[in-house]
Amino acid sequence: MSTLAVPEPVPPVADDCEQLRKAFAGWGTNEKLIISILGHRNAAQRKLIRQTYAETYGEDLLKALDRELTNDFERLVVLWTLDPAERDAYLANEATKRWTSSNQVLMEIACTRSPQQLLLARQAYHARYKKSLEEDVAHHTTGDYRKLLVPLVSSYRYDGDEVNMNLAKAEAKILHEKISGKAYNHEDLIRILATRSKAQVNATLNHYKNEFGNDINKDLKTDPKDEFLAILRATVKCLTRPEKYFEKVLRLAINRRGTDEGALARVVATRAEVDMKFISEEYQRRNSVPLDHAIVKDTTGDYEKMLLALIGHVEA
Repeated sequence: MSTLAVPEPVPPVADDCEQLRKAFAGWGTNEKLIISILGHRNAAQRKLIRQTYAETYGEDLLKALDRELTNDFERLVVLWTLDPAERDAYLANEATKRWTSSNQVLMEIACTRSPQQLLLARQAYHARYKKSLEEDVAHHTTGDYRKLLVPLVSSYRYDGDEVNMNLAKAEAKILHEKISGKAYNHEDLIRILATRSKAQVNATLNHYKNEFGNDINKDLKTDPKDEFLAILRATVKCLTRPEKYFEKVLRLAINRRGTDEGALARVVATRAEVDMKFISEEYQRRNSVPLDHAIVKDTTGDYEKMLLALIGHVEA
């Protein structure tokens, strides 16, 4: 569930654009005004604001935001203002350029979006970077990571609820055989995780647990320092319980010495309109602290205010 609070009624788009133009005018920028508008509009409304702003003032709103804002606040507002597919393309491109074996952003995008959203992100990638996401992922990754990530980002899974229980049993057995034999990079293991529908993966993993006694992620934890096993566990989590995956990303981002602002901004910007309510509930359950309290303790200024607006904090 979304945590975005949109006013009723929504002001006319021309008024929003005029107010944003005023926020950029004169000495200093009116950050509070920017948050009060962009922090309370959904994706369709923000897209219309961008179009109308460009038509009215002859400038891309993103360029104006880039010029007027700075640091973490700028990154969060720009990420949020981007169309979701454009944003995914941007984040994926950034992840390919800065790719390391511990970077899970490509897997996150591939496994937590719907098949249609991932397809739109790939199309946005073509339009923006004049090449395919698949070729960039293949170019920048190596070994087992390439073997896993290329099919994940190329996937167009079935999105329905139908499940084949015989297939689930058969593939649970295959997964158990490969994991027991430490063949973590086996093509069948990767094929199952990269191509089956989320409902089918869920059925397979439920059968795995019932038949073999362990949650699959427990069996994939034989070496906690192995980063390929870590990305396999994260893949399973993203496909089956994304709120648990995102809670962990937020917990690590906030609790580390010096907040990982990149991860914090990415999760809030990409999930506020999707499932941030569930992620916040999971965060409170896991940490015994409400997410908004953790954000207030760990961030400051306009960046903090924008984060709070997006996670539905009432005073924002």
